[in-house]
Amino acid sequence: MNQLSIPEQIANYLASLAPSKRAEMQLLDQLIRNTMPGAQLWFLDGKDGNGKVVANPNIGYGELQVKNKSGMGKDFYQIGLSANTTGISMYVMGLSDKNYLSNNYAERIGKASVTSYCIKFKALSAIDLAVLEELIKNVLKQTGN
Repeated sequence: MNQLSIPEQIANYLASLAPSKRAEMQLLDQLIRNTMPGAQLWFLDGKDGNGKVVANPNIGYGELQVKNKSGMGKDFYQIGLSANTTGISMYVMGLSDKNYLSNNYAERIGKASVTSYCIKFKALSAIDLAVLEELIKNVLKQTGN
């Protein structure tokens, strides 16, 4: 079986989206890649080991060592991006301060839901892309990349 490369999987995922959401995801993908040049790319198809869909597919950028409760480390992405039925979610991993996103960006990013690791919004027009780019740069500084 010929396995697709991660860039091919990402391209296929983006192509599978409805045109308006595809355009927004492509713009965000380019913004993140421009902000994180040379970052490792990830693609999680949202399926478990048995092939059952358990989550929305995710595009990931960067690399981070994440420790579980037992102290074991696992490589994972720093920034993740996923389309969902209500809009787009951006995941921010590796922050030690779980209030960082809400304290520093909830008021400035625009119309979005901001939690300790996730920013959800309905459309790009609802958020300030310059603030989003600033957020990504500051997260990279905090996570050592």
